Amino acid sequence: MNDAIVILNAGSSSLKFSLYRVEAAGQRDLVVKGLIEGIGTSPHFKAKDGQGQTIADESPNATGGGDSFGQPEAFSMLHSWLERHQKGAIRVIGVGHRVVHGGAEFIEPTRIDADVLARLEKLVPLAPLHQPHNLAAIKSVMRMRPELPQVACFDTAFHRGRARVAERFGLPDEMFDKGVRRWGFHGLSYESIAQQFHQMAPQQSAGGAVAAHLGNGASLCAMRDGRCIDTTMGFSTLDGVPMGTRCGGLDPGVMLYLLREGWSADRIEDLLYKKSGLLGISGLSNDVRALLASDAPRAKEAIDYFVFRIVREIGALSAVLGGLDVLIFTAGVGENSAVIRERVCAGLNWLDIRVDAEANQRNDRCISARGDAPSVWAIPTDEEGVIARHTRDVLDRKAS
Repeated sequence: MNDAIVILNAGSSSLKFSLYRVEAAGQRDLVVKGLIEGIGTSPHFKAKDGQGQTIADESPNATGGGDSFGQPEAFSMLHSWLERHQKGAIRVIGVGHRVVHGGAEFIEPTRIDADVLARLEKLVPLAPLHQPHNLAAIKSVMRMRPELPQVACFDTAFHRGRARVAERFGLPDEMFDKGVRRWGFHGLSYESIAQQFHQMAPQQSAGGAVAAHLGNGASLCAMRDGRCIDTTMGFSTLDGVPMGTRCGGLDPGVMLYLLREGWSADRIEDLLYKKSGLLGISGLSNDVRALLASDAPRAKEAIDYFVFRIVREIGALSAVLGGLDVLIFTAGVGENSAVIRERVCAGLNWLDIRVDAEANQRNDRCISARGDAPSVWAIPTDEEGVIARHTRDVLDRKAS
């Protein structure tokens, strides 16, 4: 029987999971990864093995269904499926979680107990649309498998340690102390990219790099020697570049205007998180692929705005770094859309950024010509792998 770690990434309507076999000397192998989507409506279960072959794609009959099928039911479904599928071949020794917000206190992966969970609950007001779902998954594991150790890994942790000037807003200082500051997110993705790039091109990893995490959620991060210098997301996951349904950077006067026009906080929240960004501009879709395939003028405008803001933010982060040595694209759009990469790089010619057209179309890892500086890369992120490594490290420290 092999020891294994389960990795959970819980959202409002989905539960992403991975199962890693852990071996001696810190080695780990991906056994299964998948997704339960449609939580709260019609659950659908999908899973692939470590080689990427589909091993499950089904819509089970969930007792009660609808709103009664939440994170606890999703984890119960996953737990039952893993037991059936693995048939005693593995022994789960721990669970690692992506937790969006660690606040000022949690700056490294942390073993979860009742006290830690209570402190994480206090951070819910800082990430009200994400944190509750992350914590719901933790509570589900506690109820079903209370003996299993759990580890929280934080999206905000990678961005801690920046200069104070990069973390604060132009607000009274007491607001900073109360948590109104630029936290930054997608940190597990940026940690993954920093580690992978160091392995791929160690001679370049000490330079000034901008990583572009472009997916339905999107942000950019300026790094030097694998550490965050600045990032585009701020107090919330709304800031920075436009996203699938989120607005990106917005003049706060817009929200004051809407409040004075009689909008409630809930209505504004729904607008900014769910009805803006690419969907709001296009009126068609939040999916870059659909917008690129459309000949509708508003679809073109949405893509133009997406590219414009990305180019603008890369320019700003390059200034913070004092020059740019490396540009890295990652996440769903960044890894897979040659068109978006080409258009972004075309807007950065003034930085001497060039892409090799054939390498870009092939989705090669390095998509700039050999010897070009700055170099340009497309690297798949592996947040689950980062969480698995941290979880194993925390469990090993506890055991020793």
